Amino acid sequence: MKVAIVGATGMVGEVMLKVLAERNFPISELLLVASERSVGKTLSFKGQEHTVIGLQTAVEARPDIAIFSAGGDTSLTWAPKFAEVGTTVVDNSSAWRMDPDKKLVVPEINAAVLTATDKIIANPNCSTIQLVMALNPLHKKYGMKRVVVSTYQSVSGTGVKAVEQMENEAQGIKGEMAYPYPINKNALPHCDVFMENGYTKEEMKLAREPQKILDDRTFSISATAVRIPTAGGHSESVNVEFHNDFDLNEIREILNNTPGVVVQDNPETNSYPMPIYAHDKDEVFVGRIRRDETQPNTLNMWIVADNLRKGAATNAVQIAEYLVENELVGAKALS
Repeated sequence: MKVAIVGATGMVGEVMLKVLAERNFPISELLLVASERSVGKTLSFKGQEHTVIGLQTAVEARPDIAIFSAGGDTSLTWAPKFAEVGTTVVDNSSAWRMDPDKKLVVPEINAAVLTATDKIIANPNCSTIQLVMALNPLHKKYGMKRVVVSTYQSVSGTGVKAVEQMENEAQGIKGEMAYPYPINKNALPHCDVFMENGYTKEEMKLAREPQKILDDRTFSISATAVRIPTAGGHSESVNVEFHNDFDLNEIREILNNTPGVVVQDNPETNSYPMPIYAHDKDEVFVGRIRRDETQPNTLNMWIVADNLRKGAATNAVQIAEYLVENELVGAKALS
């Protein structure tokens, strides 16, 4: 496969390269792509130096797959240009997620919807991915009615400037502000921009994306998204009301048997998911599993994942792996 990484110099782009190497993705030619200010820089991949190229040069090279993590505006402009030359784009921005003509994919859940004609494929929001990884098997068994989720999201979800702001504040250094307020020793109930309904875009992504991924609009989700001063890893407090009653041991068994999910749930030993455990891992960790005693058929749980890996880079690479394994890209897909 001739593979392009668009946004290769960014935080997620760097993790994508790491994941591609770890998973030994079949690459015959690697194109590292970034904005004009980064063209000419060099990045290392599997011990070899690669020179960063611009977007137009990458389009002209006609890669088989282009994995984007360069922001929504870049994706809206350039993903169609790659698609026009036959490239299959896996896009990590929010640009295409709710487009009715584009697939929104978490491979463990709905990769089977993909075909060779899908030239722009959307990677879901990082918080959405870990949420649906845990909810999907439970929804199949008990039928979700309503979900209330509060997120505790790492500054790395905003980007390198936010990480630098937190580190500067911890050291008492004045610097550029990624947020309207300090983040060190603070919590901001403000992820992404506010919308007319009083929710942020991040909260509305959490409300809408799971319905599309699960291809089911019979359940509803209400979200509150909070930014906290951790360097990596998103956490979620989740309350799920089901149509049918459940057994807690069966819940744990179902989650334990779900690929990509790890149950950490033993109060006696203080075993529960935390960002420091999820760091640099691809699994979604679930714990604090307990019945909501205030109303029937309702469950509480705590979900944690590395937002730069399963929440972004790894999920995108898994989509690309599915495309390759099922001959949906490249010469065989055209024949």
